[in-house]
Amino acid sequence: MKISNKAIQDFPYAKRLNLVNSLSGIKQVCLIGTISKDGQTNVSPFNSIVHLGSSPALLGFILRPRKEVRRDTYENIMATGSFTINHVHENSLVNAHYTSAKLERSEFEACNLTPEFLEGCQSPFVGESIVKMEMKFVEAIPIAHNNTTLVIGELVNVYLPPEIISSKGYVNFDQSKNVLVSGLNRYYTASYVMDLPFARPNEVPNF
Repeated sequence: MKISNKAIQDFPYAKRLNLVNSLSGIKQVCLIGTISKDGQTNVSPFNSIVHLGSSPALLGFILRPRKEVRRDTYENIMATGSFTINHVHENSLVNAHYTSAKLERSEFEACNLTPEFLEGCQSPFVGESIVKMEMKFVEAIPIAHNNTTLVIGELVNVYLPPEIISSKGYVNFDQSKNVLVSGLNRYYTASYVMDLPFARPNEVPNF
């Protein structure tokens, strides 16, 4: 089956959105927590978190065009230089999903999530999350082709239970019951398959 880009653009809006959003595969869904200069907390779901480097430890995420709708996450990060990234788990999935609604009050309050302030971090963490990261804003890179923005932050602190870290340093997502997402609203759970060694040229198996 072949579907051209032109054919995709002719799909009904919802079908086109679901197909294109799901083509990049199943991804971690996270909640990004911010706060305004006036003290209004905000939390929103993102499935575009990307690793950009380990030294320094950098993570980024994509913001959709800001001119279309209000982007409180972006405005708060620009105002404070601070944000948090919080993994979503099965026990709070439904609450996390509805933070995507454009609300006139804090999503924490509306969706019954707990704003948690840890060790002087200006932005709120999500109390229900098992894996939480404090981030310091580094750079916002505009992507001219579709008016989106890559927001980059440097990792300040990570909070997570020690028992979910493997001896090699991996986070065991099956133990933390992390939720993954395809597209915007089709959710999956993570399960461990196997570890494979670092791929060296002289160790490639004879397939």
